[in-house]
Amino acid sequence: MLPAISFDLAPTNSPDMTLRARLGWGLLAIAVVLIIPLLLSIRSLERLYGTTRLLRDREFAASLLLGTFRERTDDTRRAEDALLFIHDQKSAARMQRQIDTLFILSDSLQRYRLELPASQIRTSIDALRGAARDEYEQAAAGRGTVAEMISSQRTRPAVAMVDSAIEASAALLRTRTRQRINDATTATLNAERLAAGALVVALLIAAVIALWLVRSIGRPVKELDRGMRAIAEGDLAYRLDMEANEQTEFGRLASSYGTMARQLAELERLRAEFVSVASHELKTPINVIIGYLDLFKEGLYGDLTDQQKQILDTINKQANTLTRLVKRLLDISRFEASGGKLEVRETDLQRFLSALESSFSVLAMQREISFGIDHRPGLPEHVFWDEDRINEVLGNLLSNAFKFTERGGKVGLTVTADEDKVTITVVDTGAGIPPDQLPHIFDKFYQADNQAQAATKGTGLGLAIAREIVEAHGGQIATQSKVGEGTTFTVTLPIDPKRSQRHGEPQATTEEAK
Repeated sequence: MLPAISFDLAPTNSPDMTLRARLGWGLLAIAVVLIIPLLLSIRSLERLYGTTRLLRDREFAASLLLGTFRERTDDTRRAEDALLFIHDQKSAARMQRQIDTLFILSDSLQRYRLELPASQIRTSIDALRGAARDEYEQAAAGRGTVAEMISSQRTRPAVAMVDSAIEASAALLRTRTRQRINDATTATLNAERLAAGALVVALLIAAVIALWLVRSIGRPVKELDRGMRAIAEGDLAYRLDMEANEQTEFGRLASSYGTMARQLAELERLRAEFVSVASHELKTPINVIIGYLDLFKEGLYGDLTDQQKQILDTINKQANTLTRLVKRLLDISRFEASGGKLEVRETDLQRFLSALESSFSVLAMQREISFGIDHRPGLPEHVFWDEDRINEVLGNLLSNAFKFTERGGKVGLTVTADEDKVTITVVDTGAGIPPDQLPHIFDKFYQADNQAQAATKGTGLGLAIAREIVEAHGGQIATQSKVGEGTTFTVTLPIDPKRSQRHGEPQATTEEAK
């Protein structure tokens, strides 16, 4: 059975434990649980080695000794035959040496735990020693018949008793050897099972520890990654699901993240406040400039030459450009100051589209551009949008389309519905946008190189505002364009943003024309 193994992971779950300590404790625990099966295997191998050594030092050595015993017993028989028929001093000495050798060998049997056979052999050897002495004396005295009787009745039975004891020892030794082999086989099987079981348990424990390490390190890393992505996407209010402290590496990172987010939020607040204040402050002097320009044009300060009128027209255009820029800045600052909040209400989609078409029909006629709105079947009667904001988005897209489309061109708006979404597509046959500039057109203050073809210069804020409004509804805005052929903007909005699964997620994407 496996020994009870207990690992107390409580210290490693402490929030004050450093990353280095977590790694150290985790790797140490994995090393320990992997070493345990090795130690158990070594212990089993030591037992197996002990059994094998006993087989070598006892049973195998005893087998060799019994083989020697048999050879000496055969030599004793031959010496007894010589003693009976030759009965000289030399044969008697030879018989005595064989008996002494058998006696010495019988003492060796006790070292191999064969005490009973050894005792029987010694008794038989003592009887053999006496019988051999008497047999020699009778044969030397010329009494061959008596000597033969002693040989058949005493000497040879004593040798046979030695043989019998040797066979008994061999049988006992075989039984013991068989038992040793069985024990070794059982020990080997047990060692294999123990090692395999311990290895499986160790691997499971190591896997649990490794999983704990991955989760304890991976979770904070993922949380920091989510936080940084949120910051990059403009969500400065995102809070990490981590405790900020100075004791651990992740705690210090969380603390630094919180400080960074607060500083960025403060900078963003100051920027928005500056833009708002600056826009308001610029609005008044610009209106004054435009007012005086109108007075000059009306001749209140005297007649103007043609050159002066041309200069006043240029100044007036620039003043109007500043007015549009200030208005855009005010719009985006108000939207950001409200946190992107929307006034979502039920909107009659047909009425909304009809009003939009009426607003741009006059501009289309003035610019001699073909314009129409295609209402596809299956449109919902009502949608839940911030009507003013969506009107601003579509108005901006249509204004851009008219601005970059030459006379005789086409501008179209198509509305389709798919399940819980409405897709609005604005298509024009204008100048188009270069492919390398498409990814940047939704950035604030970015203006593509096609401004030369525009009827009026833009501010670079319209599309940025449009994207924020669409994303606030949980929708998407994307564009495709080809230089010289035109541009297509696609706005996808949920019918009801509150029920949309994408509500609150940034969805804006930009696709390059193929």
